[in-house]
Amino acid sequence: MINDPSDTLMREVLDRWKAAFDGHRTDAMAGLFTPDALFQGFGPETLSGREAVRDYYEAVPAHRAARVGTVQEYRIGEDVAGGFADVTFHDPDGWEAPVHLSLVLLREGGDWRIRQYHVSRVSAEH
Repeated sequence: MINDPSDTLMREVLDRWKAAFDGHRTDAMAGLFTPDALFQGFGPETLSGREAVRDYYEAVPAHRAARVGTVQEYRIGEDVAGGFADVTFHDPDGWEAPVHLSLVLLREGGDWRIRQYHVSRVSAEH
């Protein structure tokens, strides 16, 4: 089921992710992920775990930020959700990288955390 993008669990998680990313707060960023999270960013390797996520974000230039566009969400039971978001990473020098961001979320206690993260660059070619 796809929900209204203005009122989704995905949007809540992405708002926290964006605030941590834009603020270059790598500990807060890592805390959004499960301890065994699978992570595929721009690099060639799939990473696993919070420490790897923290290390990845520590290598991102501090002046980069993200714009989150359309969000689509689905739910699988009470404790699993996932979806897609259109995100554009950018910096003040004009660099931009539009991506499709795919997330799987898992409820741990009362908090929703990112269990799987995958970005795919948007390109006119395929």
